[in-house]
Amino acid sequence: MKDLTIKSVFKHNGLIPAKYTCDGDNVNPPLNIEGIPENAKNLVLIMDDPDAPMGTFVHWVVWNIPISGKLEEDSIPGIEGMNSARRNSYMGPCPPSGTHRYFFKFYALDTELDISKNSTKQDVENAMKGRIIAKGEIIGLYKR
Repeated sequence: MKDLTIKSVFKHNGLIPAKYTCDGDNVNPPLNIEGIPENAKNLVLIMDDPDAPMGTFVHWVVWNIPISGKLEEDSIPGIEGMNSARRNSYMGPCPPSGTHRYFFKFYALDTELDISKNSTKQDVENAMKGRIIAKGEIIGLYKR
């Protein structure tokens, strides 16, 4: 499986600027994806926080993202699924205490996903089994 390289306005394991959190504009950061295989049909993005007190909190689930290699700031790059707050949208970092890690995980698929817009992270992970041809992630940190 090929590796994708993900870049943003924060470095890997660096601090996410407040603009992209509940303390700022609560919009998604710009993200660049490099190394997308030529046979990729689209991308999937799952953003989650494994440090949440009640278990992993899903902040954003997006699929059927076009292969441009770039997600613009404050954008809806594909079909947005259901996050842990039961909303079909981006939800910026908003940790109750301490420093949390936010994983922006990208997957390049060899097909488009034909699933309900109310699909959860689990639904998307199930739908893309056996279809992933490349993956990569960037981790951002945030503390209030």
